[in-house]
Amino acid sequence: MTHSNAVSTAAAALTQRSRRWFLASALAASAAAMSLPMAASAAEPVVLLNASYDVMRELFKDVNPAFIADWKAKTGETITIKQSHGGSSKQARSVADGLEASVVTMNQANDIDILVDRGLVVADWAKKFPNNAAPFYSTMVYLVRKGNPKHIKDWDDLAKPGIKVIVPNPKTSGNGRYTYLAAWGYAVKKGGSEAQARDLVTKLFKNVPVLDGGGRGATTTFTQREIGDVLVTFENEVQLVRAEFGDNFEVVYPSISILAESPVAVVDKVVDRRGVRKEATAYLQYLYSEAGQELVAKHYLRPRSATVAKKYAASFKPITLFTIDDVFGGWKQAQKKHFDDGGEFDKIYQK
Repeated sequence: MTHSNAVSTAAAALTQRSRRWFLASALAASAAAMSLPMAASAAEPVVLLNASYDVMRELFKDVNPAFIADWKAKTGETITIKQSHGGSSKQARSVADGLEASVVTMNQANDIDILVDRGLVVADWAKKFPNNAAPFYSTMVYLVRKGNPKHIKDWDDLAKPGIKVIVPNPKTSGNGRYTYLAAWGYAVKKGGSEAQARDLVTKLFKNVPVLDGGGRGATTTFTQREIGDVLVTFENEVQLVRAEFGDNFEVVYPSISILAESPVAVVDKVVDRRGVRKEATAYLQYLYSEAGQELVAKHYLRPRSATVAKKYAASFKPITLFTIDDVFGGWKQAQKKHFDDGGEFDKIYQK
């Protein structure tokens, strides 16, 4: 081989090695570049959406940052929690129609059962957490104007002529349903017949000038629009109004009222699709923790923890409560008889 040919052969080999090196480097760089979005994605915070009823706004403004900090300290993971609020049944229908909620925190079991029927929540959801998956409860009481000028004391008074009662629509609001059932149950518990219970509720709703879609709308109608003589709503809501508006209003406890549980559930189909079951479950479990129960009690919701309940006993006036099961045989039967289309409420209100 001549000197010239040897140089040419060596140069060709070097060129091939350079090309192979360049190609390998390019492939490595490309693989690294492709891995960057995945790494960035893994670093993104988990996002949970809590679909809740509308008088829970203030509670979750405190619960969410407390849980986020607690979870971060325990796991190092960053979580973002978003809220959706509205009438309980309207919220349930929104989730059923596609709202991507990770969890629901409602004011009646019937609204979660709607999601069971749609295949979004497992049928035994009430067994997934303690106390039938209700970490706190409330009851229906009255908010009246200062001095209680209409002398409203009990459910019978709400049916008297000339009394304007503010309550949200039972067709869209758990708040409204609880009010309806509390009045009906009061009549039954006093020894009245079904006809007498129907008569009481008929007269009460005849006195309702405005049917708002949810509990917070009803509160606004009563406090800011100054319509009505009495607002019937959850105990925690009337206490929050008192705290905000001072001495303009007074709280009245009826002789008997209904136990209003606030059940919670993981939206199974959503959390499994998004891969956030662990975080969503922990979020609802936090409501049962001593720290969560403290926040519950501070917002005038009756806690399940005996220790916290004792600590905040002065915030909750003793009152005789009956349950949905006691009088109506459970939520499913109550819904079918009273609130489904063509049920008792439709007949009463149309009349």
